[in-house]
Amino acid sequence: MGLTSNKVLVLAVVSACLLFVGTVWLWPRLARRSWRAVSGRVGLLLATQLALFASLGFAANQAFGFYASWADLLGKETDQGVVVDHSVQRDAGSGAGSGGGPLQVLSVARVRGASGPPPQTAGQVQKVDIVGLATRIAAPAYVYLPPEYFQPQYRTRTFPAAVVLTGYPGTAQALVNKLHYPRTAHRLAKDGRMQPMILVMLRPTVAPPRDTECVDVPGGPQAETFFAKDLPDAVLAHYRVGRKPGSWGIIGDSTGGYCALKLAMRHPGVYAAAAGLSAYYKAPIDPTTGDLFHGDSNLRNRSDLRWLLDNAPAPNTSLLVSTSRIGESNYRDTLEFIKRVRATNRTRIASIILASGGHNFNTWRREIPAALQWMSGRLGGQ
Repeated sequence: MGLTSNKVLVLAVVSACLLFVGTVWLWPRLARRSWRAVSGRVGLLLATQLALFASLGFAANQAFGFYASWADLLGKETDQGVVVDHSVQRDAGSGAGSGGGPLQVLSVARVRGASGPPPQTAGQVQKVDIVGLATRIAAPAYVYLPPEYFQPQYRTRTFPAAVVLTGYPGTAQALVNKLHYPRTAHRLAKDGRMQPMILVMLRPTVAPPRDTECVDVPGGPQAETFFAKDLPDAVLAHYRVGRKPGSWGIIGDSTGGYCALKLAMRHPGVYAAAAGLSAYYKAPIDPTTGDLFHGDSNLRNRSDLRWLLDNAPAPNTSLLVSTSRIGESNYRDTLEFIKRVRATNRTRIASIILASGGHNFNTWRREIPAALQWMSGRLGGQ
């Protein structure tokens, strides 16, 4: 029986009920002070609580899709994602510098898992604060600089950059320690599978604890402007990043994936490529977001990616989306989004579709290597 099977949930609930009834029924017989009676009481209580927590866990997993299989739960799903370029026609049977600026470096560290302590061989992760000159939004971030950034032969070279976004609420540190973006980028570049790139890692929540969905909220946080203007300006003022069109990409998971796709579609002159891992395609309205649009129907529509494809000029950008046939709730929406993008004949679309994988770090770790390679092939640093 699969992890998401209703039979597993029913079995866990029935077991919890039977253990509860059994505990009540047997308790008088175990009301003695012998070691056997005490052990029996302890065993019944532990078994009942374990069954109860298992029932709640299975129910929560079915509701929110955290894990798609037992292997996914145990972190044993290892099949890597493969990018399918939908811009290429296929047969019907084929599968689918230094300087100032509004950025302050707070600390530096070497890339975990990289060989050699100097940044010339291991690269470097810098913890920074970014303050938007236009929006006055301040956001903490981590910046990964590849080894080539510090090597003398590349001292005049500029590098492509990718903004990396978490989900909501998320933490920027999880992109480094849990999703291993710097380590993965370092390994792929060392193996010659992607070009050296600068990664700017942060969360899309620029006004915590509110989930702004990368929207310029009327009378509120101007999150979209921060990511479309302030963030690139701050990084360009401090690091050797390419200034020409095509030097910037953006990638994220869940809420960060939605933001990545929207920012590339609405600002293709800034972001030449975007990857949305487990993304959705329309900004939600819930207690975490509050009223994002204040009755502005145009703002609401322009935060709906499918509406943009049907009603706005097709952006000249490249998009990558990911989902799983089993375990992700966005599977059908993703297939529909791919279909709509292909119909534009201008915006380029590719996908990573796993057989199984829930809405969790393990799934995204399987997709990130392929996503970074895909993005590397669409960006230029000069």
